Amino acid sequence: MSYYQRHIFFCLNQRVNGESSCGDFGAKEAFDHCKARVKAAGLAGPGQVRVNKSGCLDRCAGGPVAVVYPEGTWYTFLDNADIDEIVDSHLGKGEVVERLVLPPTVGR
Repeated sequence: MSYYQRHIFFCLNQRVNGESSCGDFGAKEAFDHCKARVKAAGLAGPGQVRVNKSGCLDRCAGGPVAVVYPEGTWYTFLDNADIDEIVDSHLGKGEVVERLVLPPTVGR
C-alpha cells in the first residue's frame, strides 16, 4: 500500500517570457484552498491525501491544471467551487469529476 492513497499536484508555474502559464490563472490560490479543504475534511495525512505544489506539468493550454494520482486524472478548474467538487468527489470518494477533466489532447 502506498503511503498516501492519493496525491493531487497543482501546477504553479509562472512564466516570465510572456507565455501563458497556470500561475496566471489563480493556481496558487486554488492550491491553498484545496490544501485547507482537504485538511478541514479530515482527508489529510498518511493513508489519505497529500496536496502538492508542482512546477510546469506541460499542459498550459488547459490551465490552470492539477493532476490526481494514482489514477492520473487531469483537471482544469475555474474557481473554489470546482476545487471543492474535486475534494469532495474525487479525493473524498474516489469519484472522478467528469465535467472538469482535461481532454487528453490538450498540451502546451
